Amino acid sequence: MNPVIHFEMPYDDSARMVRFYEAAFGWKMQTLGADMGHYVTATTTEPDASGAVRPGAINGGFYARKTDGPVLVPSVVVAVDEIHAAMKQVARAGGELLGEPMEIPGIGQYVSFTDSEHNRVGMLQPLPRAGQAQA
Repeated sequence: MNPVIHFEMPYDDSARMVRFYEAAFGWKMQTLGADMGHYVTATTTEPDASGAVRPGAINGGFYARKTDGPVLVPSVVVAVDEIHAAMKQVARAGGELLGEPMEIPGIGQYVSFTDSEHNRVGMLQPLPRAGQAQA
């Protein structure tokens, strides 16, 4: 079974959004540079020494809302063991892939797709954490 490991939501004003989530929930926010599209990571739960987060908790991120291109709405990211095999499974199940996998430095391979109900969903083949064997 592949778990939900990440959430994403759009923002209109990154500074305002960061202030809100830090003040409302105590999340740790980190704004990435222009080369990463000014993406903002949201740490909602601290990992333990092995890199695992508290069971049932996930971290996430925020991206700049755009008026062109696909509709950008809140979404979830599903962890997969092998992204190319998972892409084939999504297509066979009736999903539509939204591009090719992209490398997120230090995180892994990511690609978006729409499901059978036209919801945008992401999938991620995470890099192995320290102490984990490469599959």
